[in-house]
Amino acid sequence: MKIYTVHQPPARRRQTRRGPERFRFVRDGFHFWAFLLPPLWMLRRGLVLVLLGYVVLAAALNAGLYFAGVAPFARVLANLALGFLVGLEASSLRRWTLRRRGWTELGVIAAPDQEAAERRFFDQWTAREGAPPPSSGPQQPPVFRRPPAEEPVIGLFPEPGAAR
Repeated sequence: MKIYTVHQPPARRRQTRRGPERFRFVRDGFHFWAFLLPPLWMLRRGLVLVLLGYVVLAAALNAGLYFAGVAPFARVLANLALGFLVGLEASSLRRWTLRRRGWTELGVIAAPDQEAAERRFFDQWTAREGAPPPSSGPQQPPVFRRPPAEEPVIGLFPEPGAAR
């Protein structure tokens, strides 16, 4: 099962498309293409500010290693390590960019692939709340809420429903 975060775009004036096709599903986990070709992956995803930070960091890393007299093979390994870090954090970089642009994170959903995640999210959304309103602000769908536990909690946690 893969984990996806669901993001809703900000509402805009005179918006023509307000339906669910504008939602973004960001898969959590390692992104191979972000590891292999970080700048191209960032451009494709529209992560311009992230790309700028990556270029500055890569240039500083390479310049520092060059002036320190490090062997070329070690510099290649350092660049691969930087690419590996980008591949690991690719989902977080996308979520940060969406949040910076005003998108709202609606929650998390688990599914085998993105199509199943979309189907599951929108099925539960329409079943509980009806269709997403076209002009209202972001809403929290109840898809991601867990019902309170019927059994007592074991451990150092307080009893559910008890006074604090």
